[in-house]
Amino acid sequence: MAEKEVDAVSGTETTGHEWDGIKELNTPLPRWWLWTFYASCAWALVYCILYPAWPLVTSATSGVLGYSSRAEVAVEIATAKAAQSENLDRINSLSLSDIRSDTSLATFAIAGGKSAFAVNCSQCHGAGAAGSPGYPNLNDDVWLWGGTLDDIYTTIAHGIRFDEDDDTRVSDMPAFGKDQILEAAVISDIVEHVLSVSAQEHDAAAAARGAEPFAENCASCHGDNGQGIRELGGPALNDALWHYGGDRTAIMTQINNPKHGVMPAWAHRLDDVTIKQLALYVHALGGGE
Repeated sequence: MAEKEVDAVSGTETTGHEWDGIKELNTPLPRWWLWTFYASCAWALVYCILYPAWPLVTSATSGVLGYSSRAEVAVEIATAKAAQSENLDRINSLSLSDIRSDTSLATFAIAGGKSAFAVNCSQCHGAGAAGSPGYPNLNDDVWLWGGTLDDIYTTIAHGIRFDEDDDTRVSDMPAFGKDQILEAAVISDIVEHVLSVSAQEHDAAAAARGAEPFAENCASCHGDNGQGIRELGGPALNDALWHYGGDRTAIMTQINNPKHGVMPAWAHRLDDVTIKQLALYVHALGGGE
């Protein structure tokens, strides 16, 4: 039997393999590691026999035990719903004000509304409901259509400019510039008037000229003093909060060719209990009336 070569530097036997003058040392894996590896293989084999493991075309092997994590989750969900059923039934039968007056039930409903908001509303209004340009902030006390529980419920249920709902809220601002309803010079004066109403830097002479065309064309929706008219969804113009921006350029753009946001009518997608929970949650954010 040929004597094995020993590496002079490390004192370790070589395997006899050599590549480009580099010899492989014979350093086998530790025995504990091998036994762990063998045990893992054995466990994997047993697991594949007992539990669902191998994917098939439309399903997977069911395993000897017939265990299903999906079935387990379904049972947990059913159990949770059964535990919540009493409160959900009460929410379904009670008015929003009655729910709000019951501290325990209101807490339950608001928690449910928070979860529903994260799934259905946060994509537009933000995770904290702070909104963004074109999407209202729901934390403040400025409301286009009113901030009472019933107002919020109606807005959620029927949406804004949602064609599939006959009761949707609608307020369309004319494109005064695009449709040539007003001349550019008149629109410019109205912009200065709006800037003055919102206490921003403005051209006083132009603002004075813009007062009359504002009264003739804008006050019917925004109010004589720019205070807004909720029944018509007309935003207030006399504060620092703006839907699409409040600087001179943004106001000019909106008067020339206004943007009209759309909100889904959630009554077509969510049950009444969930809509009530959403209304209670939004109302509780801080700006509810």
